[in-house]
Order: sequence, then C-alpha cells, then structure tokens
Amino acid sequence: MIEVTTSALAAHPFLHGMRREHLDTLAGAASDVTFGVRHRIFEDGGNAGRFWLIRSGHVAVDVQVPGEGPLVIETVAMGELLGWSWMFPPFRWAFGAVTLSPFEALEFDAPAVRAYCAADPVLGYELTQRLSRVLAKRLQATRMRLITPSGRPASSLYR
Repeated sequence: MIEVTTSALAAHPFLHGMRREHLDTLAGAASDVTFGVRHRIFEDGGNAGRFWLIRSGHVAVDVQVPGEGPLVIETVAMGELLGWSWMFPPFRWAFGAVTLSPFEALEFDAPAVRAYCAADPVLGYELTQRLSRVLAKRLQATRMRLITPSGRPASSLYR
C-alpha cells in the first residue's frame, strides 16, 4: 500500500485550504485505491465504512427503483467526494455507486475519521462544513431527478 501524503490530500479540491495539521491527521486514515469499469463501490443500505476523494474517473450515484432497477441520480468525477453516509448514524449508504470508467481515489477509513473528528472538534466542524456543501449539491440533483422523472422538462408534465 502506498502511503498517502499531506501534500496529496492538500491537492484535492475537497480538502483545499484545510489546515496542515488536519491534513496530517487525515493522512493516517487514507490509502490509494483503484477500481475498474463497472465496479460496484457500494450498495444502498450497506455499511458506510469508507469514503473517497476522486482523483480520476467517473462514478454513477444511483438509487434502486422498485420494479425498474437503478436510477442514476448524479455522476461524480475527479475532484469530488464520493460518499457522505459514513458521517451520520446509522452509517448505512443512502445510495449506491458504480464506476463508469477506470477509477482512482483516496479512500478513507470512516470510523477512524469520525474518531479524529470527535477528538478534534475544529477538524470535525471543518469536515462537516465541506460535507454539507456536497449534501446540498446531491440533494439538488435528486430533486431535479424527481421533478422530471420522465426526462421531460417539468413544465411539460402538467399539460
């Protein structure tokens, strides 16, 4: 396993501008990972024990629609965070994720990061603020999918 450096973390947009001591701490819970195309990273309802900062590749974030299969909510790519359910009890995935292309990321051990946040409330606050921005974006993407489930503009649904 290749050691993840503080400078590698500092270069990722999700962590850009974070204090060096916090990056040093987070590096202790990080590792480099790669996945091939069509690799299911996690499944809706599964244990959320990891999260990823994407370095390259694309991932479809999906939800299982009964009787229809997976519905892609959003595609996330280089520079983005994949996974937020690790931060909130009961630590179960709210969506699924599958790679659309070869994928490289910094993978974090979620229980270790939660422990770091509990020990250092400033780090916890900083990560929570950054994660909140991701949640707001994903919620907006989900909202847009629900507004136009047929793929038609919302205005045409009421004619």
